[in-house]
Amino acid sequence: MNLSKYILGLSLASATVLNCAYAQKAKLDATVAQAMQQANASQLKADITYLADDKLKGRQPGTEGYKMAADYVVERLKAYGVQPAGDNGSWLQQVILRKTLIVAGAQVGLAKGTAQMALTYGKDIIVSPSPAEKSGTVNALLVFAGYGITNAGQQYDDYAGINVKGKAVLIIRGAPEAFPSSEASHSMDQVTIQKNAAAHGAIAVIFATADTSRRMISNINRPTYSVLDDKGKVAVSGSFYSTQIKMVATLSLGTSKQLLEAAGKNMADVVAGLKNGKPQSADLGFTIQGAYQSTWQDVNSFNVVGKVTGTDARLKNEYVVHSAHLDHLGIGRPVEGDSLYNGAHDNASGVSSLLQIANIYSHVKVKPERSVLFVLVTGEELGELGSGYFALHPTVPVKSIVADVNTDMPTIIAPLLSVTALGAEHSSLSKVVDEAAAYLDLTVEPDPEPKENRFVRSDQYSFVKQGIPALHIKYGSRTPDGKNNLNELVGKWRAKYYHKPQDDINGMFDFDAGAKYARLNFLIGYLVANNAVRPVWNKGDIFEVKR
Repeated sequence: MNLSKYILGLSLASATVLNCAYAQKAKLDATVAQAMQQANASQLKADITYLADDKLKGRQPGTEGYKMAADYVVERLKAYGVQPAGDNGSWLQQVILRKTLIVAGAQVGLAKGTAQMALTYGKDIIVSPSPAEKSGTVNALLVFAGYGITNAGQQYDDYAGINVKGKAVLIIRGAPEAFPSSEASHSMDQVTIQKNAAAHGAIAVIFATADTSRRMISNINRPTYSVLDDKGKVAVSGSFYSTQIKMVATLSLGTSKQLLEAAGKNMADVVAGLKNGKPQSADLGFTIQGAYQSTWQDVNSFNVVGKVTGTDARLKNEYVVHSAHLDHLGIGRPVEGDSLYNGAHDNASGVSSLLQIANIYSHVKVKPERSVLFVLVTGEELGELGSGYFALHPTVPVKSIVADVNTDMPTIIAPLLSVTALGAEHSSLSKVVDEAAAYLDLTVEPDPEPKENRFVRSDQYSFVKQGIPALHIKYGSRTPDGKNNLNELVGKWRAKYYHKPQDDINGMFDFDAGAKYARLNFLIGYLVANNAVRPVWNKGDIFEVKR
């Protein structure tokens, strides 16, 4: 799961737990029910053990360890009768990752009339490198645009009453507390913010630090990552929207406060107003001036893509995607003397779950009407890059993809009794989840951790942004003792293992729960693959687009 998207927390309205005892249960042919029982906890453990082995050195994209992981996955898919569906009939889709860094010497300052405010790079401001242009300059009036959100459904617009055409916008990342969890997460995604700024004519986006929970990053060599298309152009970026945006930067808390105070605003009051859904936008009277250079390094990586062909003459040309990211963090900063980030839970467990779904399909005598794609993606830890590229340039016609069921770090550390379906509430997939969960005697709950913004922090979000209904199944809070506080155990687990070298096969696991998790994801995809009607967005939903 992508750490870069741990961003501002939200206090969001709670929702009522759906007891799946009252939901309609999926009806399955006996042979399919029997095939589901083939999901194998022992094999799941064996797959995780291999993928998280030290010899794979953390599966960083572009390394031999990542290739070893891909080779293993391909052999497992072959054993389950899955066919290749990558580029030119192969198992692989090429993904060229661009690593981008700021060249030392970037200079940025603020001016108001004849007064100049010098900014120390790395202390007062940092600039995000551009993956598309090796040099950038900006000289533009600076306008405060609150959260930078325009959301007609929530009747909220930070750009109402201000003109930002040809200007730079100062943004605090966040969303009003009344926003639903996934809408809030989407709204504060930095590419979403840049896209909206560009739509209003802005040419630079400057992120304000609003409190002490977000420390200024002083390392000017912090890289960003993007994906290039077959023409060498930037196709996907986790931090950069388009060449219309000439600069993306982050200001320190002190500098952010100074700018607002010069416009007669207090940071605490501004943040409180924004949280309450009251835009605080205003002209600041400052001009931001700066110049910087970027340097690039391109790395070859790839997604693994396999297919189970459907049986209906027409619907077999449509696809349900099961996705999971194959990469992890490689070798990095030592923690307790260990610098190898094995990624057993994140996301060897998710990949192994997809392999068990393939295992189930190998025992389904009559395949579903639609075809099923298994997509193991690269670069999730760098900003959902492999999935972003696949969703934009899939190896099948993009309009033929009807849904994505993503699997990322299912956190199989306790019996699986309830689940949260991140993103399903936006489309008819929610009903499918209810039916599948009811079949397995699982309850479906609202997200128990809305402040973690998990909806935008994994690969399902890439499909959503392309108009494809998608979801990500995570654990709910139910526990066998009835205390229903599993999130407390997950919190302790996360503190010790998440994105640390300690996330290896010797950590906390419940492999039987992992097998049940695979059955649930299989069943969700299978029900969609056998329904003649495509999943649809809820009418008027924020993600609803015509495809």
